[in-house]
Amino acid sequence: MKRMLVLLAAAAVTLAVAAPPARAADAELVRTSRRALDSLMATNPAARELKKKSRAVLVFPKMIKAGFLFGGQIGDGLLFEGDRVAGYYNSVAASYGLQVGGQVFGYALFFMNDGALDYLKKSSGWEIGSGPSVVVWDQGMGKSFSSTTLTQDVYAFIFNQKGLMAGIGIQGSKITRIDE
Repeated sequence: MKRMLVLLAAAAVTLAVAAPPARAADAELVRTSRRALDSLMATNPAARELKKKSRAVLVFPKMIKAGFLFGGQIGDGLLFEGDRVAGYYNSVAASYGLQVGGQVFGYALFFMNDGALDYLKKSSGWEIGSGPSVVVWDQGMGKSFSSTTLTQDVYAFIFNQKGLMAGIGIQGSKITRIDE
């Protein structure tokens, strides 16, 4: 079992570092991204309200994450400005710490102002933790949600989690535009 987890973690890290980005013309990515965003809107009232006020939404419908001490995650997504596809992106992350398991999940980033959206579009790769401020939305925040509490540049929602991943550690994430 331990050997299997080590191999799984090594494969995840290799994928996160070396996987080629998806082709920009990938119709399946467009379909799954729209479906994931529609599902999030249908099940989360706070996300619905944020979408109304946001400049754009970057959706990663399927992130794959695995780790055993070392970990990695990878996935492709789309930037929506309104209903229009405005760009194709890749997200990778590597981590180290007390962690074990694997999971699949989706996440959406809501860009609330032009400055945050411009930073994403003009950077050669946005490392979360630098640049615009990001707030990860949790269930408790929904209770205090109002238009006056929207003070950050980007809000993140994690959704459709499947699998089991546990642990603590240090993680670095990078989002890069895929050239069309």
